[in-house]
Amino acid sequence: MNNDNVSTRSSSPVLLWLGLVVSGTVNAAGPLVGLGLVPRMVAGAIAVVMIALLVTHYVRRRRA
Repeated sequence: MNNDNVSTRSSSPVLLWLGLVVSGTVNAAGPLVGLGLVPRMVAGAIAVVMIALLVTHYVRRRRA
C-alpha cells in the first residue's frame, strides 16, 4: 500500500522564521546597543534573504 497522500512537513519554514526574527531583531536593536553599520547591514541582508526564501517556500508548496 502506497501512502502518497500524506503531506510531509519539513523544518525549513521554522528555521527560516527563526532566522528572520533573529536577524530582524539584530537589525532593529543594533542602534540601541551600539552595533556598527556593517553588522546591521549584514543582519538586514539576511532578513531580506529569509523573506525571499519564505515566499519561495510558500509558492512552491502552493503549487504542489
